[in-house]
Amino acid sequence: MAEDPKIGYKVIGTITSVKGNCNAGHRKGDTFEISCHNPAGLCGFFYHDMFPVLMMFQFGGNTPWWDKDELEIGCPDKDNLVTIRLTREKR
Repeated sequence: MAEDPKIGYKVIGTITSVKGNCNAGHRKGDTFEISCHNPAGLCGFFYHDMFPVLMMFQFGGNTPWWDKDELEIGCPDKDNLVTIRLTREKR
């Protein structure tokens, strides 16, 4: 297995809400370091869906509607919606 080279910003993911029943077992309050090289146990569907945003975020990008170093993303399962807050900090 490849190692995470720990490049770019350090990104911490925190599950902020779960609507319904997450089939991957994510629970509100779960916290982990996530990166483009390390899905950190996040559901594959969610990770795949958020990867382009994670890549931009990890390497310093922004969009006008994000708070500078924090953003929230919802998983693609709208019936059992899991929301994650990503927070980045310099290494």
